Amino acid sequence: MLESADGRVAGIKVKAGATVRTEDLAGLRHLANRLRSRFIAGYLLYTEQQTLPFGDRLLAVPIDALWRTAP
Repeated sequence: MLESADGRVAGIKVKAGATVRTEDLAGLRHLANRLRSRFIAGYLLYTEQQTLPFGDRLLAVPIDALWRTAP
């Protein structure tokens, strides 16, 4: 988790695999439900190359996106 000074929270999970299932985001969903409006986003980092949406404020993002530069 990352928390800003004003209390907003982003959740991050890292998965060592290329397949993402809905169940893989259960912890991030739980965090979102507990924090409600303080939860700004949840990210699952994984080894594939495609960004995938998994509902409100939840994304599966390629881990190498951390090192990519914007176009």
